[in-house]
Amino acid sequence: MQNGKTIINRELSWLSFNERVLQEAADPTVPLAERIKFLGIFSNNLDEFFKVRVATIRRMIDLKFSNKKILGDDPEKLLTKIQETVIRLQKKFEAIYAEVLDELEKHNIFIIDETELNEEQSEFVMDYFEEKVQPALSPIMLRNLEKFPFLKDKSIYLATKLSRTKPQKDFEYALIEIPTVLPRFLVLPKNGDKKYVILLDDVIRYNLNIVFAIFDYDNFEAYTVKVTRDAELDIDNDLSKSFVEKIQKGVSGRKKGQPVRFVYDEAMPRDMLKYLKNALDFDNYDSMIPGGRYHNFKDFMSFPNVGIPALENPPAPPCFHPKIKDERSILHRIDERDILLHYPYQKFSHFINLLREAAINPNVKSIKITLYRVASNSKIINALINAARNEKEVTVIIELQARFDEQSNIYWSRKLEEAGVRVHFGIPGLKVHSKLLLITLKTGKKNLLYAGVSTGNFHEGNANVYTDVTLLTANKKIAHEVYKVFDFFENTYKYYNFKHLLVSPQFMRHKLEGLIDHEIDNAREGKNAYIILKINNLVDSEMITKLYQASQNGVKIKLIVRGICSLIPGVPGMSENIEAISIVDKYLEHARIFIFCNNDDEKYYISSADWMTRNLDNRVEVASPIYDPQLQKELRDIIDIQLSDNVKSRIIDECQANIYKKDGSPAPVRAQVEIYNYYKSQTENKDE
Repeated sequence: MQNGKTIINRELSWLSFNERVLQEAADPTVPLAERIKFLGIFSNNLDEFFKVRVATIRRMIDLKFSNKKILGDDPEKLLTKIQETVIRLQKKFEAIYAEVLDELEKHNIFIIDETELNEEQSEFVMDYFEEKVQPALSPIMLRNLEKFPFLKDKSIYLATKLSRTKPQKDFEYALIEIPTVLPRFLVLPKNGDKKYVILLDDVIRYNLNIVFAIFDYDNFEAYTVKVTRDAELDIDNDLSKSFVEKIQKGVSGRKKGQPVRFVYDEAMPRDMLKYLKNALDFDNYDSMIPGGRYHNFKDFMSFPNVGIPALENPPAPPCFHPKIKDERSILHRIDERDILLHYPYQKFSHFINLLREAAINPNVKSIKITLYRVASNSKIINALINAARNEKEVTVIIELQARFDEQSNIYWSRKLEEAGVRVHFGIPGLKVHSKLLLITLKTGKKNLLYAGVSTGNFHEGNANVYTDVTLLTANKKIAHEVYKVFDFFENTYKYYNFKHLLVSPQFMRHKLEGLIDHEIDNAREGKNAYIILKINNLVDSEMITKLYQASQNGVKIKLIVRGICSLIPGVPGMSENIEAISIVDKYLEHARIFIFCNNDDEKYYISSADWMTRNLDNRVEVASPIYDPQLQKELRDIIDIQLSDNVKSRIIDECQANIYKKDGSPAPVRAQVEIYNYYKSQTENKDE
């Protein structure tokens, strides 16, 4: 530990996480097409980091706000560290991309530019340009403009220099936005066994003489540039406007947010770079990041399938849940015992089918659900609308402030309201981040409650790539308290106590601290004491301090933290009893699972909440206990597999070097593969 530091800055820790994503792109054991996708994920992650986190630091600088307690560093110094780290990662990114191109060529797949086209390809590109691309282009001539054009967020541009071979002093600058209505990649005609792909950027470059045919220039240079803008919503206090109107105005204003990053092709001539810097009025705090020839690598997440299965991950179709397969009624199965769904290893369609069953079951009286993000063609929404048409009382708590999904959620809220669904927009001042379902079924004079508590969104798209767990239960202790949470959403003046659920912002922090304190007391008494946390982000300083206290009192702590980890493990006298790993693999680790020894009578929780201040103090989050012994064993099996991972787990430490964990075991343990096999064997055993 250097200089008595007890906390790792969250921004720098996040960059360390994104470097783990980049490690996947560099890993030669990862199929090539998947390596390309990881380059895209890295790029997309970095975009959002600048839009949100760097934008926040910029605002602090503008407001001359320098609270080191919040940032862990002076904002200006932190911004410098971020820029240095990003430039280092950008260089690493470019080197990995070059390696991937070389590997693709070994498989007869060539990503070529405009200088490498043969005659047939040239004609193909020119025809495509004339038919599809040219109508979508709107070039802007720059030198005679009084005001430089606004560069949109999420867009990339070709900064173009037009000149004559003689005299060389005569030139023009122009700007071309690369159209997003067209695919980023164009698959070219084959040449024998060789397959060729060209980027849309280079299709335009090849035809610049056509774009600027009215000018008397014979030399064209084009360099990619991109601006990332502040994505924080500014919500006004106009009392005459509805909350929906305020969110819509904030989303619209986001498009015009202040620039927080300018990425440019480092091959750009100095005169053009100087011109752009002055025209865009960048100051000392704007992050100017030199890059390669291409930007918006997030588009590489949809790199075209060129027909070679070996370049992709082998198929792993989600398994049927053994308690649900071939059953006509899922509600009946939940009556018998609790069910835990684990995506993407098991079918998300089980959850959709539960809603469909509830929608047509004549005894179902009502359905209540929280929605934070939903798919673009959501089967969840369709099931809820169908339930309303079947005259069920359907209530949806939809969060309008789900970052980057605000407009989508406004759209779906209107569709739901048109179908007769009661829609609530959460609680003023709090984001509703909990993932809850409540189905009420009437039998005679009794109402039976069926509850669902999930660690992730009810989103069939995310369920293909995010690892999440959902508890389905008719346990009265849990279901009745889920009912209380929904009643609070609809009647915020009511106050409830919770004996079983951990609910933020009122109770979760205090109860988690109590669970840790109980482990501390047991350790002091010489009893077995440990804590195992699987979490996405561990940032809250008070919770970190509490874990340090537990470590100092002999509590053994194991952490599986996918993303940000501000805690420093393994420091003598502070955290010597804490070990931490991060797993980054083909699925995004997203489930939050908490295990407390409790004197060898383990307590298990699943939760929507990370251990961040915003989750514990400024959001409605829920952690549910898992009481069913079989489900406890299942969770423990999964956690043990992840703790044994010696292929995709990295050690988290103060150095943030992301060293792969090697335990000396001769057998490789890749957790996500082992977990899939775990569930697959359950289904196969049931078939037998």
